[in-house]
Amino acid sequence: MLEKLAGIEARYEEIERELMDVGGDYTRAAQLSKERSDLEPIVEKARAYRQALQRIEEARALLEGEEDAELRSLAEAEIEELEPQVERLEREIKRLLLPRDPRDEKNVIMEIRAGTGGEEAALFAADLFRMYTRYAERQGWEVEVLSQNATGIGGFKEIIFLVKGKGAYSKLKYESGVHRVQRIPVTESSGRIHTSTATVAVLAEVEDVEIEIPESDLRIDVYRSAGAGGQNVQKNATAVRITHLPTGIVVACQDERSQLQNKLRAMSILRARLYQMEEEKRRAEVDATRRSQVGTGERSEKIRTYNYPQSRVTDHRINKSVFNLDEVMEGHIDEFIEELATREEAERLASLGEETGEGR
Repeated sequence: MLEKLAGIEARYEEIERELMDVGGDYTRAAQLSKERSDLEPIVEKARAYRQALQRIEEARALLEGEEDAELRSLAEAEIEELEPQVERLEREIKRLLLPRDPRDEKNVIMEIRAGTGGEEAALFAADLFRMYTRYAERQGWEVEVLSQNATGIGGFKEIIFLVKGKGAYSKLKYESGVHRVQRIPVTESSGRIHTSTATVAVLAEVEDVEIEIPESDLRIDVYRSAGAGGQNVQKNATAVRITHLPTGIVVACQDERSQLQNKLRAMSILRARLYQMEEEKRRAEVDATRRSQVGTGERSEKIRTYNYPQSRVTDHRINKSVFNLDEVMEGHIDEFIEELATREEAERLASLGEETGEGR
């Protein structure tokens, strides 16, 4: 690890020299300043870590060659004080050395779709939308509905919405997958408990410059918007359906009043889906044998069950159950997200340990 840290420190010092000579190239200065800002926390910890190691070595050398009892006692006390500091600094440095997901700070496009269970699944999709809206409110994030297909009694066959806020993807990425509900539906007269599902997809919002989509790859259809009952609610053709011909992905938006706004929203969703596809393909190629099952976002995963009769919510990825379902449905999902993030970090740290070795 010391070797890796030495390389980072050398790059940090090189950046400082480059910044002195950058002149009026403001773009280059901004790039260098950003890189220096990213490296600074690691460099600070690395210097403290090296200094602590050096002091331990000096204290041990004193123990080996010193006969004075008082000096030996001071050396032993210093070693006893410094060793926990070294362990703490090691943990912090390893955490800082973990490769960061460039999507973590991005806004999020979330897609919730009713799965098995008919009308009850659509009502559950609406419950999940409300849960994420409440969670976003407490984080200080904004929620903007991009597209929805509502049912007559308050459910959603599908709802797509944007969550805008710093670090939204870093938190919400763990929500991708199949969510299952067990409860007596409002439409059930005999009082039997039904099991229904909804799928959640979490996509990082992607800028135009990050993924280029040639016009020739798109088929764009326009039509008149329809309400929940299927009736046309616009006299003009403002709804937009975009088909990405190479992949067959179809995105439709109709909630805005203008064709241009609907097209812009549909393109935003399409870019996010294509970016996600590329990321999953890259991750599968690079890390096929060691890919973590936490937070992969695969929709086939049954990630969480909401059991209403027992007021129990179980996250199957971490085998964790809580008995405060009402609070969870009000957006109190931090407990799950924090534990999933901790689990993922532990697995990545273990992987880093294998790559760098545990020795100093």
